[in-house]
Amino acid sequence: MRNNDGLIRIREALNIIKPAERNAANYILEHPEEAVRLSIKELSERSGSSQAAIIRLCKNIGVSGFQDLKLRVAGNLQTSELSNYNNTEISSGEKVSSIMDIISQKNIQSIEQTLKILDLSSVEKAIEALDKANRIDFYGAAASQVIAQDAQQKFLRINKYCTAFEDAHLQLTSSVTLTEKDVAVGISYSGETRHVNSSIENAKKNNATVITITRYGKNTLSEIADIPLYVSSVESELVRSAATASRMAQLNIIDILFTGVASRSYDSTLYYLNKTREVLQKEFRNPHKG
Repeated sequence: MRNNDGLIRIREALNIIKPAERNAANYILEHPEEAVRLSIKELSERSGSSQAAIIRLCKNIGVSGFQDLKLRVAGNLQTSELSNYNNTEISSGEKVSSIMDIISQKNIQSIEQTLKILDLSSVEKAIEALDKANRIDFYGAAASQVIAQDAQQKFLRINKYCTAFEDAHLQLTSSVTLTEKDVAVGISYSGETRHVNSSIENAKKNNATVITITRYGKNTLSEIADIPLYVSSVESELVRSAATASRMAQLNIIDILFTGVASRSYDSTLYYLNKTREVLQKEFRNPHKG
């Protein structure tokens, strides 16, 4: 974990922490420069949260204590990342130039912030499991299903047998046929997509290794996982239906996992990438354009 991820951890946890903890969380987000200079007693008095609630906040966002949290927030400030936490919404009649800037910046920020909360050892374990897997099942719904299909296309290119069924019935059916030699990857930003969670639970019962990609914080899907991976997203609830920034962060994780697996068998990877590219070009390239 990085040591400049305090504000990211707090912001991503806002929807899952209790109101008493949220008071302190919001105060830190609104006054980060001040918060790093306060004692836990002073923060309690200014935010209206009890000292016990602040300690629970630290525990719930995965830091060792209030001092650790202040160091991580200070790291945010030193890297000039405070602006990442002020989400700019697109308004009616927005200029195209503004849309280009806003959406691009959100996507960039989502990837950068995700890198700060991605645990290196978990990524290494995920790559190891995927590399050794006899079969990989990717499960997702709606926008997350697009991520699953992207993963399937990538891993098939290097001769890794995998599925990414769009139909929920097929996902559930496939999940009960996995074994301890296989890997199931559940993709859901919320971590609360019913049939994806059920598929992952089935895979877990069959002793398959379970990897999940969800939003940062407590959710049902990541709690099932052997290897939970988390994304950070700068989009607000107002634009969540578009799943824009979170999708980019999820795709980036898939690219990291794919490249990690591919690099482990470099010669074999090149062989299959060339072989699959040749067959696709032969079938789909316009013969009149060479």
